[in-house]
Amino acid sequence: MIPTLAIIPARGESKGISGQHLRPFLGRPLLVHSIDHARNATGVTRTVVCTNDPAAARVALAAGVDVIDAPVGGAAAEPSDDIVLEHVVGLLRARGERFQRAVILEIEKPLRRDGEVDLALKTFDREGADSLVSVCEVEGRAWTREPDGRAVSHVDRESSPRFRENGSLKIVGVEGFERHRCLVFGRVALHEMPAVPWLRLESLMWAKSEPATKGVAGEVLRRVKLVVFDFDGVMTDNRVLVLQDGTEGASCDRSDGLGVGMLKAAGMPMLVLSKEQNPVVGARCRKLGLECHQGIDDKLTKLRDLLASRGMTMADIAYVGNDINDLACMREAGLPIAVADAYPPVLAAAKMVTVKPGGKGAVREVCDALLEARRDPA
Repeated sequence: MIPTLAIIPARGESKGISGQHLRPFLGRPLLVHSIDHARNATGVTRTVVCTNDPAAARVALAAGVDVIDAPVGGAAAEPSDDIVLEHVVGLLRARGERFQRAVILEIEKPLRRDGEVDLALKTFDREGADSLVSVCEVEGRAWTREPDGRAVSHVDRESSPRFRENGSLKIVGVEGFERHRCLVFGRVALHEMPAVPWLRLESLMWAKSEPATKGVAGEVLRRVKLVVFDFDGVMTDNRVLVLQDGTEGASCDRSDGLGVGMLKAAGMPMLVLSKEQNPVVGARCRKLGLECHQGIDDKLTKLRDLLASRGMTMADIAYVGNDINDLACMREAGLPIAVADAYPPVLAAAKMVTVKPGGKGAVREVCDALLEARRDPA
């Protein structure tokens, strides 16, 4: 197999708040989609995320890939892809790792088909290319193919078809890149991707608005004085097991319980607020040593009363939810958190979205993030 490195640059913004790369799409952060695109490619032998954003680093590590600190310095606030590639290849070479090809995946262009990376790698190899760019067919002045198959950029002619880069991915031969210090050089292959109009509209919408979901700065996490969890769909996978005698069971994650135990030991108050009246809620909370309020139809009123008795306000809490009966509380909470597979309006109301779904490690992610913030008071 040809040693092939996939690099996913996760660019951050100022003040510890991440950019679009943690915005949820189909229930998961965009970054996770790009990680999956790289790891599911049979032609990729190594995948890394390059970032200086702590929130993006946490997401990448939770998804099981290595993180390399992005290069700093220079005139630009964020390093360009060629600088990132040179930096990562140099660091990995110093560790004894060598690669013949490198794939750059842009996080904000996640709408690739299954197998898109492998298709692009096959085009790169088949055409004996030095570099490859992903394109879609458009009208206008962009890329065109010569009769001999060569790709030429910025050619203004009537011949058809013409292609425009869509920014989704690039591939380069590492040796040639190190000679030219450029991502697009020599014989350029074009990897054609479908041009879907509504994708362009969605991109414009994202560009004109703040992300509905952001990575959360440490200072925001450190302000949390109480964590409130919904139960079904947060501490469980939202399924119910019905036995012959009519009793019900639920599926929970042991790592969630360990996370709750560690956060509790660190002195963080927590409670469960559930609409469900099933005894399994109380049983699980007793095992975890969590304060439990169940059978609550009006969660917001109950939560306000609980906070008043503690001398707290809604701004003091993190609320972790997954469905529409959590929305009222999430809209007033200081830190509203949604699990990865939450109902779309809940994802839109969240400031933080977990990588893992409910009942499968989402609670552990929340606990780990809060613990890390408490360990790092800077």
